[in-house]
Amino acid sequence: MKTYTSYKDTLAALKNKETTCLQIVQNYIQTISKKNKQINAFIEVYSKEALSKATQIDKKISNGTAGKLAGMVVGIKDNICYKNHKVSASSKMLKGFKSLFSATVVERLIQEDAIIIGRLNCDEFAMGSSNENSVYGVVRNPININKVPGGSSGGSSSAVASQMCLVALGSDTGGSIRQPAAFCGVVGLKPTYSRVSRHGLIAYASSFDQIGPITNNVEDSALVLEVISGKDNNDATSSSRKADEYSNFEIKKKRKIAVISECLERNDLDDEVKKSIKQTIENLKNQGHELEYISFPLLDFLVPTYYVLTTAEASSNLARYDGIHFGYRTTASKSLEQTYVLSRTEGFGEEVKRRIMLGTFVLSAGYKEAYYRKAQQIRRVVENKTQEILQKFDFILSPTTPHTAFDIGDKQPDPTKRYLEDIFTVHANITGNPAISLPLYTHTNGMPFGLQLLSKKFSERSLLSFSSELMQKH
Repeated sequence: MKTYTSYKDTLAALKNKETTCLQIVQNYIQTISKKNKQINAFIEVYSKEALSKATQIDKKISNGTAGKLAGMVVGIKDNICYKNHKVSASSKMLKGFKSLFSATVVERLIQEDAIIIGRLNCDEFAMGSSNENSVYGVVRNPININKVPGGSSGGSSSAVASQMCLVALGSDTGGSIRQPAAFCGVVGLKPTYSRVSRHGLIAYASSFDQIGPITNNVEDSALVLEVISGKDNNDATSSSRKADEYSNFEIKKKRKIAVISECLERNDLDDEVKKSIKQTIENLKNQGHELEYISFPLLDFLVPTYYVLTTAEASSNLARYDGIHFGYRTTASKSLEQTYVLSRTEGFGEEVKRRIMLGTFVLSAGYKEAYYRKAQQIRRVVENKTQEILQKFDFILSPTTPHTAFDIGDKQPDPTKRYLEDIFTVHANITGNPAISLPLYTHTNGMPFGLQLLSKKFSERSLLSFSSELMQKH
């Protein structure tokens, strides 16, 4: 049975009666049973349900009533709710918890006849850059199983890269879609903050989190974004601005692109990554696009600002998981206070505890002004500077990551080293701009790495159109 790596091919095969939705799903289930033991991307596979749904959609296709995603097989990250299905954010704290409702993104996919095949491993509560912080164990990179897939949406990127599903949904708080996409050689899109409803996403940092697609190509990302975007009355932060026809790409035109000099001058940037990005810059100039190196002196403030603000929001969002209101409850306590302390001690992993402690510290009396307030001010300065750049340019170009995927266990002892993994990606979350990682390169070590483009808010159509051009010409 042939595996289709784009929805366009899937649709053509369904129309030409070369295959059926049922056969497609059976093929994915077979692939998961072969590959997942080693990669550990899927926590749970909804085999029975997906097969039944596929049979229904085959009937819809034959009578001409199928939705625009009929036959698209989707995996969802384990922090996105799906009614009557377990969701745990890959944490002991929520192990066994069943959701009473579906996230808006899941509802919208199902309405258009996408088939949800299972839930995907991730870093606990979406906190991490390597998918090593999960109660279900480490996820491995399908290109080299000794390497990390990136995080926190490592299960999502691994599942797509190893053809265990066509599309996966991830969430991006500081690069959690784009960084694993770069490490696994797939396309990762973080939409504008508020473009996609967060209703049904287990919160990490509410003013940063955004759901987005991980796909094999730009066209599939555009189509999925078209379906999941738009106003949602269940999410007060979702934008009422009408969603574009993202899959209807703009006519090719010459673009003005800014390149942040500081990104390419960093000591921790791999030489080959630097060389490849510079080669792409030259190629784009030769194609008639206007590229200019600009200075962005705020680059080194991005990671500290991001971690001060997101940990503060996380300490507040995760306060509800206390063994009384919500989540895992210890069996060893002898008093109310002990119930709180032991439930949280036993229920949360090390990285989550570290971030809760950091967030509680930066919000505490005497430190709030020095850290939290200061970080908010820097966030505003970064946003103003970014919007100023994007008034003159269409896109800001940079590497997605400073290097290719690292070895499993490599950065475990030093959290600050891991936090610097997000140096190029946190920018888009701090400002709320859309950004995409494109799998344009392969390192001599055999691992993929990506190019990142960041654009004006709500300009996803332009971003996706240019990304598609880039992928075709590369």
